[in-house]
Amino acid sequence: MPPAKKRTRSYDPAKTRAAVLAQFAHVRTAVDALTPEQLALPTRLGAWTVRELAGHLAMAATCVVRGAEAPAPTGPELALERWPSANRAHAQAAAIDPATRELVARGPLGELYARTADDLARTLAATPDDRPVTTRLGALRFADLLVTRTVELIVHTDDLNDALAAGRDAGPVPYDRGALAACTRLLLDALATAAPGGSVEVRVPPFAVVQCVEGPRHTRGTPPNVVETDPLTWIRLATGRTAWADAVDDAQVSASGERADLSALLPLLG
Repeated sequence: MPPAKKRTRSYDPAKTRAAVLAQFAHVRTAVDALTPEQLALPTRLGAWTVRELAGHLAMAATCVVRGAEAPAPTGPELALERWPSANRAHAQAAAIDPATRELVARGPLGELYARTADDLARTLAATPDDRPVTTRLGALRFADLLVTRTVELIVHTDDLNDALAAGRDAGPVPYDRGALAACTRLLLDALATAAPGGSVEVRVPPFAVVQCVEGPRHTRGTPPNVVETDPLTWIRLATGRTAWADAVDDAQVSASGERADLSALLPLLG
């Protein structure tokens, strides 16, 4: 009997749409309150200041609008779980950095975010879930494109919180639960796709569990190789914001079993 086909995870499109809108609203509220001094702060993203990071967060939303407005693609669709590895493999930095700097130089961030919020809400209301859209990485269903936006928005919200951690009167920018869940699940599925197998179980409660890495597959009871962590730590590991060894040493990750070291598989997304 041939092996069972791996089931692709499904996402509730209505929940994904709500999550994208909610997370963008959280970011907009935070950006609107930033002072010139805060906008000039450095970030962990190379030469970008908070201003460039805020511009990039707006770009994460505007690409939804651009995709929906562009002619439908004719090529094959990119599988959603392969989007993180395709993103990592695609040399985007040279194109993204000038575009981000040009965007933030056009005018006040408040105007950019107000315009983007209006365009995003209009696009979400008018575009069917199954509409194919063009991205620089390949064609995606509109509903799947929105799942990738939860990754962009959550990852860069975390970058923003990191940059603003010192000397900020307000608390951190919130993480919408639905966006955090979708981001966590997609990055876990990317791990399972990159290292197929069933010898290691990776648990990120309360959102998801996957099995990965070739080797003996357990059938019942506690598996011999288990990795467990929280959603934000997993996202930071998957995107290279946190090193595996540091997370283990700081007890942010519990890893048991001889195959439970995932350091060779990370990061999944740059």
